[in-house]
Amino acid sequence: MNTTANLSFAQKIAQYLSLIKFSHTVFALPFAFIGFALAIFQEHKSFNPYLLLCMVLCMVFARSAAMAFNRWLDRRFDALNPRTASREIPAGVIQPKHALLFVIVNCVLFATTTWFINPLCFYLSPVALFVILFYSYTKRFTALCHLVLGLGLSLAPIGSFLTVTGEFKLMPLLFSLIVMTWVSGFDIIYALQDETFDRSQNLHSIPARLGIRGALNISNLLHICAAILVIIAGIGGHFNWLYWFGAVIYISMLIYQHLLVKPHDLSKVNIAFMNTNSLASICFAIFTILSLIFK
Repeated sequence: MNTTANLSFAQKIAQYLSLIKFSHTVFALPFAFIGFALAIFQEHKSFNPYLLLCMVLCMVFARSAAMAFNRWLDRRFDALNPRTASREIPAGVIQPKHALLFVIVNCVLFATTTWFINPLCFYLSPVALFVILFYSYTKRFTALCHLVLGLGLSLAPIGSFLTVTGEFKLMPLLFSLIVMTWVSGFDIIYALQDETFDRSQNLHSIPARLGIRGALNISNLLHICAAILVIIAGIGGHFNWLYWFGAVIYISMLIYQHLLVKPHDLSKVNIAFMNTNSLASICFAIFTILSLIFK
């Protein structure tokens, strides 16, 4: 078993960043920036760097808590799965009690940060924490766990919009639905790798329930819904050509990842999961925000 006693502070930080897969923040954070930009440019609110910082901190704290909790709760399954046995907790790099403490600290920091934003965000913070932490339990009883993950990440655009405005509106909700259907679809693709293992451990997932081909069909359907919602949001928000250019890139990346992953060939699942979705999210956010700026 590895020990962290003689590691430098920077090395320990790197371990925790690896634990929470900090690089995966690129999936939801760009949509949080979209929600923030919608509040400023469509609701004509003034730009406040303090609120922007609070929004980013909330994203970091919430995601860190959710990911670390997932790793802590699933540590027994991760140790049994050859694909995940090298993760920090089962490998002994991070002790379970330290991971749980990390979760608690990030939950407290998240709620505390919302206190400095506005009352609505603070009152809704337990709801947000419940959703993102509850996801980790869902694979134990429902194949719809992918949709719960999508729901958790879909809080990003509406949450950042509430940070600025303190009120709900249709447009950020549309972008939240885009995130939900998009994330649920690519999480199903990622879960294809564990189809056999999930069945052996009585864990629930759409690949375990429907098989690889059936799961890919559901993922296709969810991504078609995401593409339709992108079009609806573009029309409803009266975005200019910059938005539509980003939308073409986004939808192209959705199509491309389904071309990469075949029922008989899962060798490119990780490329489809990380590369295409990162590019889709970042490009779509950049062009959506530019469209708002230069409307």
